[in-house]
Amino acid sequence: MSDPDKPFFVGYLPVPRALRAFLLVVCVIFVPGLAGLGLALGTAQDDPGEGAFRFDYGRQTVTGVVELTPYPVLRVTQGSEHVAVGQTLMLAGQGKTSVDARAAPLEGQLATASGVILDRGDLEMMQLRGGQNGLSAAEGAAPEMTTEPLGRWRLAGEICDGKCLAGAMRPGRGIAHKACANLCLLGDIPPVFVTTQPVEGHAFLLITGPGGTKLPAEAYHWVAQFVTVEGEVARRGDLLVLAIDPATLERAD
Repeated sequence: MSDPDKPFFVGYLPVPRALRAFLLVVCVIFVPGLAGLGLALGTAQDDPGEGAFRFDYGRQTVTGVVELTPYPVLRVTQGSEHVAVGQTLMLAGQGKTSVDARAAPLEGQLATASGVILDRGDLEMMQLRGGQNGLSAAEGAAPEMTTEPLGRWRLAGEICDGKCLAGAMRPGRGIAHKACANLCLLGDIPPVFVTTQPVEGHAFLLITGPGGTKLPAEAYHWVAQFVTVEGEVARRGDLLVLAIDPATLERAD
């Protein structure tokens, strides 16, 4: 038989005096507790880094030599306020599209590129404007550009798409970003390898298939995972390019 003196809360009636103190304590603990839990979950997440579109720079227009690695890059010979001579910019189009069709006819030639910069540490990319204003032939002869081979390396890290990692998406890496990264790579956005240890002072390398071919399809399975891989590294300006041997790809412990 129920105790008729036991306090019982009914929503449309005043709170029983005996329950007021208990409910007050629960409310005081519950609200700060949720805030603390949210803070703890937030601080436990990986730092997405400082990568971002640099709209604060404004549109940048630079001149340089177009190279295909096979992904298009620009070896800058005439810079701007925020792009120095000697930098090598990876090039991408709007969204998840490449600029291969525009860059291929200009390979080895001097060209003017215009667009917005994305950067994250030593990773730099330019998202070109649309049409001929984004990439066009420039007057003058292209100076000779050298490529310095740095030998075969075995590296540990993660395959990402260069655009999201540079700041188009955040965090832009990790297994939660795998589908987005693969869509970018299918669109021929330049892929990037993020190393656990710097290579010649660089934490990011443009990654290609063997012999300077595009990243092979079998490598897509390994995107956004912690892997080890071997390949030939070469320096193009201030950009390192890793031509991987797909047969050496394996999950890292």
